Amino acid sequence: QVQLAVSGGGLVQPGGSLRLSCGASRDIFEISAMGWYRQAPGDERELVAQVDRRGNKKYADNVKGRFTIQRTSDLNAVYLQMDSLKSEDTAVYYCKAEFYSRPDVWGQGTQVTVSS
Repeated sequence: QVQLAVSGGGLVQPGGSLRLSCGASRDIFEISAMGWYRQAPGDERELVAQVDRRGNKKYADNVKGRFTIQRTSDLNAVYLQMDSLKSEDTAVYYCKAEFYSRPDVWGQGTQVTVSS
C-alpha cells in the first residue's frame, strides 16, 4: 500500500511563507500526477496545484503567482512553496497521488493557518 508522508504547515502571519512536502513510499513509477488540495471549514476540498509526470502544472486561480508546486525528477515527492499567504489560504492541506491504473491515494492533512 502506497503511503504519502506529508510535512510542513503551521501558523504564519499574512504575507509570510510556508513550504509543504509530500513523499511517496513506493511504486513511484506508477504515479501519473501528484497534487495539493485544501479544505477550509464548511467548504469542499479544492485543488490548489498539481504536477504530472511530464512536468505539466496547473494552479487554482486564487493561488497563481503566489504558490509554486515543485517535484522531484522521478515524481516521488512534491513540494508546495506558498508565498504571500493570505488569511483565506487557511485550510487543511492534503497531498494526493494519482496512478495510471489504481485508485488515488491521499496523504494525511496538514493545517495551514494564516493569522496575525
